[in-house]
Amino acid sequence: MRFVSPRSVLGLAAGAALMGLAAAPAMAEPCTFLSPVGGDGATNIVTKTISPGNPLGRPNWNTDFFVTKPYSSYKLFFTANSSVSATYPIQAFLKFSDGSSLQVYNKNFTPDPGSGGSVRVKTVPGKLVSQVNIKVGATDNMAATGFTYRISVQGCY
Repeated sequence: MRFVSPRSVLGLAAGAALMGLAAAPAMAEPCTFLSPVGGDGATNIVTKTISPGNPLGRPNWNTDFFVTKPYSSYKLFFTANSSVSATYPIQAFLKFSDGSSLQVYNKNFTPDPGSGGSVRVKTVPGKLVSQVNIKVGATDNMAATGFTYRISVQGCY
């Protein structure tokens, strides 16, 4: 799994469109944005700045999104919101209704300033997802401290 840059997606889409002019149009997969836990209800996009680790408490590196119905997959979106390039340590987890969780993404991502990407995550058969968690920041990679980003998640049928 890797985040794909929007430029790559546009290039691939243009190439596919040119090659498939005679092909039947593809049906768009219905997806719905998930609400962030603790959000104000005004937006499903969370904007944060990576803070340093806090010796007296936990840093606010985690963001959870509510899952209220079963989906077959999830799209996780990340955009660098800073004006200079940085490497963002990103981890993503599916949290299940039985209290267990599964790490589905764990990479350092270095997008161009103002750009980002997305990754598709499939569900686990027999498990009911209750939340999607995205963690941006790590004690072993403090170089991104102070940089701002935007994240969101869609559930897809």
